[in-house]
Amino acid sequence: MITGAGSGIGRACALGLLADGWTVVLTGRREERLRESAHLADAHDRDRAVVLPADVTDSQSVDTLFSTVVERWGRLDLLFNNAADLMPYTATEDVDVADWHRVMDSIATGAFLCSRAAFRIMKAQTPRGGRIINNGAPSAQIPRPDSIAFTAAKHAVAGMTRSLSLDGRRYDISCGQIDIGNVTPTDRPQPAVRQPDGSLRVEPTMDIRHVVDVLRAMAALPVGVNIQSVLVMPSAMPYVGRG
Repeated sequence: MITGAGSGIGRACALGLLADGWTVVLTGRREERLRESAHLADAHDRDRAVVLPADVTDSQSVDTLFSTVVERWGRLDLLFNNAADLMPYTATEDVDVADWHRVMDSIATGAFLCSRAAFRIMKAQTPRGGRIINNGAPSAQIPRPDSIAFTAAKHAVAGMTRSLSLDGRRYDISCGQIDIGNVTPTDRPQPAVRQPDGSLRVEPTMDIRHVVDVLRAMAALPVGVNIQSVLVMPSAMPYVGRG
């Protein structure tokens, strides 16, 4: 299952896993975007692309989603927590509480609700266990200015990854995290991003296929082997030494 599968990284990773032979549940709030993602798969892979819309911030919607998975397939082997709502760069003192909750709920609460549901399935299924991969961010280690909600949410995800990895140990559930640097947009010009001095600058980017390759490698590991955390980024991206 991939959350936020209607665009961007979620869409690309769904297509990558389909090409590897996985049955992939594509979930998100916008059914039409999910169906667009599924249609982009090669013809012989499309019958394994399953569109199940859900709102990861709503516990009832999440529980219904995972119950449907169990009813149809009887198990869940992989969850990629990727969904996220973002907001423009905003000075801390000007952040609206509604925007704070929207970002935190979509990233942190959504990952928690989906991981909780996945745990319940993975610990009880036969063979037991599974894998959860969380979409983190370099900002969880070194934040950008004027991004307090996103930074806090990704810090929460990083902590959640460690807790899930620890708590999943006794159930053969592995949890790792992929922190993703600047990816080249496919549908718009590369935006300028905030620098430590407050300026905006267009930074180097990488093709999204490199992210997909890392996720596919993590997903292909046998139960009992884990990549706990990995950062994939353009070598020239100003990350080391920023801040």
